[in-house]
Amino acid sequence: MTDLLNRVLAAYGGLDRWNELTSLSARVRGGGGLWALKNQEGVLDDVVTRVDLHRQFASTSPFGAPGVRSSVTAGRVALETEAGVVLEERSQPRRSFDGHDLTTPWDRLQLAYFNGYAMWTYLTEPFSFTWPGTRVEELGAWQEDDHTWRRLKVRFPDGLAVHSEDNLYYVEESGLIRRHDYVSEVLGPDAAPAAHYIDGHEEVQGIVVPTRRRIHPVGPDGHAVEETVIVSIDLDEIKFA
Repeated sequence: MTDLLNRVLAAYGGLDRWNELTSLSARVRGGGGLWALKNQEGVLDDVVTRVDLHRQFASTSPFGAPGVRSSVTAGRVALETEAGVVLEERSQPRRSFDGHDLTTPWDRLQLAYFNGYAMWTYLTEPFSFTWPGTRVEELGAWQEDDHTWRRLKVRFPDGLAVHSEDNLYYVEESGLIRRHDYVSEVLGPDAAPAAHYIDGHEEVQGIVVPTRRRIHPVGPDGHAVEETVIVSIDLDEIKFA
């Protein structure tokens, strides 16, 4: 691990504490322009998401209807009742996005898959950077407004469902992550790079959790186009088990 990664892990509560925990749940209020573009407005406005910390699994409820929840792993997505009765499912869900562009509508299973792997990625950062097969290296510093942020390039391994294999994280002096850059590959070949801003860090049961996220397209100068919000995420009622 790099010295910077060690600093980041310590700032978020440390691997020892993380490894004592198994899951995280939070109330999630979602917004932004992506959902209307994909004909999925309102589904993620006010939900509860739970993720496992040491395997890639996420579930969100209610998902589109009362008593329905999603169930997402890297290789499967399903909608099911709260009792676990499967209503519909899809294996190898990533393949269902083949041929998509930015304006291609999603079905409900595609939304569940995208939301599930994305929330798992966000809620397990930065501890997922230590996942077996993940490669981390420090790049040069970045100046943005009056901030100087160090940068980590993180390449996740095959087998994890993420936006893209290569990710860039911007870290302030304290070790907290303030920005995450990536391309959402499922949006198609014309998808613009995204600048995902991270704020509202709170300590919960010994782990620091960001509670406010805003995702913007990246302009040609490498800075965010702040007037366009692709996705917004606000968290509260955060609990670990």
